[in-house]
Amino acid sequence: MDFKEAKKRASQLTKEIRHHNELYYNQDSPEISDFEYDALTRELKQIEKEYPELITPESPTQKVGGAALKLFSPVVHAVKMESLQDVFSVDELREFGDKIDKSKTAFSVEPKIDGLSVSLEYSGGKFVRGSTRGDGNTGEDVTANLLQIESIPHSIDFSGELEVRGEVYMPKKSFFKLVERQELLGEQPAKNPRNAAAGSLRQKNSAVTASRGLDIFLFNIQSIEGKNFNSHIESLDFLKSLGFNVLPFYTKCNTINQAIAEVDKIGENRGSYEFDIDGAVIKADNLSYRDELGSTAKYPRWAVAFKYPPEEKETVLKNIEINVGRTGALTPTAEFEPIQLAGTTVSRAVLHNEDFINEKQIGIGDTIVVRKAGEIIPEVLSVSRHCENSQVFKMPTHCPSCGAPVSRAEGEAVIRCTNSECPAQLLRNLIHFTSRDAMDIEGLGPAVLEQLVNADLVHNIVDLYTLDFNSVMQLERIGEKSTGNLFDAIEKSKGNDLAKLITALGIRHIGAKAAKLLSETFHDIDAIMSATREELLGIEGFGEILANSAVKYFSVEDNRNMIARLKELGINTVSTKTVAGDRFAGMTFVLTGTLPTYTRSAAAEIIESFGGKVSSSVSKKTTYVLAGEEAGSKLDKANALGVTVIDEAQFKEMIN
Repeated sequence: MDFKEAKKRASQLTKEIRHHNELYYNQDSPEISDFEYDALTRELKQIEKEYPELITPESPTQKVGGAALKLFSPVVHAVKMESLQDVFSVDELREFGDKIDKSKTAFSVEPKIDGLSVSLEYSGGKFVRGSTRGDGNTGEDVTANLLQIESIPHSIDFSGELEVRGEVYMPKKSFFKLVERQELLGEQPAKNPRNAAAGSLRQKNSAVTASRGLDIFLFNIQSIEGKNFNSHIESLDFLKSLGFNVLPFYTKCNTINQAIAEVDKIGENRGSYEFDIDGAVIKADNLSYRDELGSTAKYPRWAVAFKYPPEEKETVLKNIEINVGRTGALTPTAEFEPIQLAGTTVSRAVLHNEDFINEKQIGIGDTIVVRKAGEIIPEVLSVSRHCENSQVFKMPTHCPSCGAPVSRAEGEAVIRCTNSECPAQLLRNLIHFTSRDAMDIEGLGPAVLEQLVNADLVHNIVDLYTLDFNSVMQLERIGEKSTGNLFDAIEKSKGNDLAKLITALGIRHIGAKAAKLLSETFHDIDAIMSATREELLGIEGFGEILANSAVKYFSVEDNRNMIARLKELGINTVSTKTVAGDRFAGMTFVLTGTLPTYTRSAAAEIIESFGGKVSSSVSKKTTYVLAGEEAGSKLDKANALGVTVIDEAQFKEMIN
């Protein structure tokens, strides 16, 4: 490739890598596998090696991919949190070993935990601050969330200043539990433990972080006051003595051959670990020699990370099972001859949808290629050989659970069951109906609902309001007091505003915001059910997708009968919203940060009761930004646009 072609390709790669960096580091939602990402990076490195004049300080090869998000306060790292150079072959490991002076150091080898890198700071023996890596120089203050991780000590027996580095990760059992719950609720499941861990740590609500079962492994001392170490392994032993959850195994190797053997051993066993790894790390063990070697603009010269290639294997597809989700989506799952991948036995993999099957031309009996995405979730890559008389699998025309016809909406890849009372959807629908944003029935969580369904006490939403007290009290771990509280919560839910009921119905695309618009426009469930598509399109903020979905739902006789039955049982079906005045008419508010006494939802209700609107984004049309503590990017944008910013005290003056 000549210089002109190289420059063009380098520009394309830079743009593509930046896009994937944003998805991976900042949105925790990657589109491609680590292996595919590494291939792009290696290609760019090769071009820059051949044409050094193309290297710029802004190149992805010269910078850590992450950035500090404005959701949290920035933390400037006293010691830069460097990333490691990746290598992919034994030859590259030997090349690294050749550059190390064996007379000055041994090697240390440890697993590369696949999680989110963080810094923990201690002063006077107390944990005072924790932050993410960010771009290596500036990260995010996530102290409150790190305090939710049980294995992080709040105090240690060391009085000097100490900063340590570790990797927050989600154990496999916690990951599978999270995915199971997300699928049950009809949510998009996490792709892998790394993204699940990163998303869980970057929560504004620490209670969410606490519920995710995160853990941490410490792997480095960034700085320490009043104590010196000769070797990296010596420093890890010291951290372990202080009670830190240090890497579960790390090994000293005198030669690069011993180090390579240890890397192979870690790779062979990686399927048996309770945590996910994406490689092994080989480091010079002598700390003073590390200082002598120094670092490049992006990587230390004294360490590399060996990345294991994704393991792919062939197997025979025995069957395709169809599962039905909460929204009625039919998801095909491949069942194949068991194979060993990344140390574990797998026999199933999701096939996504009809288009995926058609694109890969997948048929039962074919030989397929399977790999583990992110070393944990099996995925079908392709068909390597078709069996004799192979036929591409056809999705069913009727729901395998209830027998009702299925349909595929224009522009969607998903096929759905048309029966809203399909048994396969029952538990998921009940969980949604009773959730906080919907009917908010305290005590009716997933576990209790599952008991009610298994005991044959609930067959649909209406049955929740006709439960027998004594029958419920007989359920396991539910006594008389709990049953009484549960029935009180069910009775209380009858008085909810119409908007909550509409949200609870689980109409496709109609969330809490759209439900509120319907309630405020029509005020009565009967008026909503009678509304035409044109009338719905007349609602500001209501597009064709929402209008079509509402019309389709209320045109189904079973849905109308269910609503009629709920009315008979005393469930409120009219808007209870009271209008206090019109002093905010024509005004748009944006809420940001934590207010001293009001919750955001309470403040929003007050604004709307006075005729104002609440928006999620700041623009030139915004009238006021109501800002509390830890207000982030919205406050910055308001100041930049010259939008008036008020605090809670000023807001109270306005409403009084």
